[in-house]
Amino acid sequence: MNTVDVINAFVDKINQRDVDGLCDLMSDDHIFIDAMDTRKQGKEKMREGWKGYYSMVPDYWIKVEKMYCDGESVAAVGRAGGTYSSGGPLKLENRWDIPAAWYGIVRNDKVVEWRVFADNEPIRQIIEREHEEEEKEV
Repeated sequence: MNTVDVINAFVDKINQRDVDGLCDLMSDDHIFIDAMDTRKQGKEKMREGWKGYYSMVPDYWIKVEKMYCDGESVAAVGRAGGTYSSGGPLKLENRWDIPAAWYGIVRNDKVVEWRVFADNEPIRQIIEREHEEEEKEV
């Protein structure tokens, strides 16, 4: 596979919420860097990270609208979204959709780095509102 094919497969696994498939496409020393510059390294740490994220946003998706490749590096722009869930049913008011960008590095048909650039304020506001509502119910 070429670099773009690997990244497209990685995006497909993200949208399928296929944690094992994502991990199959990661190098053992895979590095994930989120929009807050938090870094996680290692395929197994990311297995747990993706499982946790999908439990919080069970319908998470990304849509790549443009992709730019330079050898082993890819930059992509598009949108990301989903619905925050605190364990109950998905509520329409907890849905979010934001512009996003990603940077990936592929070596030997494995994603060695995946970096996310996005303004996560919409989901933070939803989480904060949900926690406030839960506290009122107690």
